[in-house]
Amino acid sequence: MTKWNLAIDGPAGAGKSTVAKRVADQLSMVYIDTGAMYRALTWLALNKDVNIHDEAEMHHLLKESDIRLRGPEGEEGIYVNGTNVSKAIREPQVTNNVSYTAQHAAIRKEMLRKQQLLAAEGGTVMDGRDIGTAVLPNAEVKIFLTASTDERAKRRYEEEIAKGMDSDFEKLKKEIAERDKIDSERTEAPLKKASDAVELDTTELTVDEAVNKICLIAEKRVDADE
Repeated sequence: MTKWNLAIDGPAGAGKSTVAKRVADQLSMVYIDTGAMYRALTWLALNKDVNIHDEAEMHHLLKESDIRLRGPEGEEGIYVNGTNVSKAIREPQVTNNVSYTAQHAAIRKEMLRKQQLLAAEGGTVMDGRDIGTAVLPNAEVKIFLTASTDERAKRRYEEEIAKGMDSDFEKLKKEIAERDKIDSERTEAPLKKASDAVELDTTELTVDEAVNKICLIAEKRVDADE
């Protein structure tokens, strides 16, 4: 097996993006941040005063927009209609609304098509909520990353404080719990662990430890299939 795909799923704040990037680097694979695609559309909707709860309006906005995971010259980042929005899509307003965007069936169908095309040739590490169950159900390696609500809120709190932002730990806990509820209960591709995914609780793990464990799991599974 020369090229294969690794799917990493899990709830908000479990550290998926941070860990997935590091895993991709360590395994010399391409990292695809699917969550950033939904965040980019959410950011655009908020800036254009499009109702994020209106599926038809949101689908129209997606169809007329250009969302890319690389810049014009191949630069890393998230670009919307040529503008680098990598930092803007991490703002609290986007974070608190992105789950509503992801609820829409038409949005998920279009995003799924784009994401499958990106991973068609293999060699990717893709993270999100439904990668192992809907986007890449045939991924050779699947990981379901978890952490306690308190730990996820703590990480988000420390991240915001480090950025010089005002942050409220209890408010973050409530927001994360609400996102979990929305993501798990949505009709279209809800957040859930794939039957063949390995669950990894990172509550007590450092980023390095989580990365090393995932790389070991991946290497063992791929070696076993060769």
